[in-house]
Amino acid sequence: MTKMALEGVKVLEYAQFVAGPYCSKLLADLGAEVIKVEKPGVGDEARRRGPFPNDIPHPERSGLFLYLNTNKMGITLNVETATGKEVFMELVKWSDILVEDKQPEVLKKLGLDYESLKRVNPTLITTCVTPFGQTGPYRDYKAYNLNVCHSGLLSYFVPDAPPERAPVKAGGLEGDYLGGLNAALATLAALYGRRGTGLGQMIDVSIQETLISLQRVWAVGYINEKMDMFKILTQVGSTAMGGQMRCKDGYITATFAEDRQWASFVKLLGDPGWAKDEKFNTLFSRAMHSQEIEPYISEWMMNHTKSEIYHRGQAVNCPIVPVNSPDEVVNDEQLKARGFFAEVDHPKVGKIRYPSAPYQFSETPWAVNRPAPLLGQHNAEVYCSRLGSTTEDLVKMREAGII
Repeated sequence: MTKMALEGVKVLEYAQFVAGPYCSKLLADLGAEVIKVEKPGVGDEARRRGPFPNDIPHPERSGLFLYLNTNKMGITLNVETATGKEVFMELVKWSDILVEDKQPEVLKKLGLDYESLKRVNPTLITTCVTPFGQTGPYRDYKAYNLNVCHSGLLSYFVPDAPPERAPVKAGGLEGDYLGGLNAALATLAALYGRRGTGLGQMIDVSIQETLISLQRVWAVGYINEKMDMFKILTQVGSTAMGGQMRCKDGYITATFAEDRQWASFVKLLGDPGWAKDEKFNTLFSRAMHSQEIEPYISEWMMNHTKSEIYHRGQAVNCPIVPVNSPDEVVNDEQLKARGFFAEVDHPKVGKIRYPSAPYQFSETPWAVNRPAPLLGQHNAEVYCSRLGSTTEDLVKMREAGII
């Protein structure tokens, strides 16, 4: 059997919904052994979020939960009880990594803050993924993706958002996923660093800061020169720099902020006579006359399909791509050829196709070895086989509301 990249790495997950579980999922999918801790009788919040097959809500059938928790073992544990806290500490001793998403003050009151945990396991890497980080005046604030997106510029700079609707949050749960991705990257760096020092450390991931750091020139331009890119784009119009445009059978997205990109776009349009006018030679002049340009571009676009525009654009090195529908994406020949959508068999849902990984290893491949766990599915395996509890112990803990 082929060895996986993170085989032998032990991860304890005390997190829910998206950011923390996505961090752990990325590690689990690369071979780490992940034990997910959920609250007895309630479970992860993601279990109550859709999409659900046939739109019938059920805690074991949430598409969001099923995707985020592949390759994990699942246990229930109430860490707010004295016995539950003791058991949690035993799991901490077993772990290489703890991924958690609780407010700092919550864990401190429970005696599960990093300072307490490292006394139990000095080699432990604790990855904390929270909306605003472990320090500062917002450290104990609760927030969802919507709140953090508005605090991290992602809502203000949504591409192609009409001025009358701005600010508009980006679709989906992008902020949480990006926070989880950064947390996984930082965790791998700490794991590598531990090979040299032999010691663990705490990783403090702020989702707010994650989002700001990904805004690149947008954020930097304002910090240094008070340059508001949203207002600039609103003033110059989409045709000056590209953006999303309607075509015969949908939409395309183009970029021609640079003169060379505009030149390739003009080639795509067939070198029309109007484009030779001097007032369209530079980005600034095109911005000044964007209302004159737009009708020409719109007319050409509406006479061509996404496929025609894309392939012709490729031929002249024009940065232009189709905006694909969900149906077009899941049936894309490129993704089929690379086996991007993997099939996973779940005991309550059956076989479902999931997005796999955007990378491929030649020697230590990504793989789905187990579906997302049922609530408390691995209690016996973890508590009895790993921690030495008896069946009678499990019955008592269940009756006491500990598991």
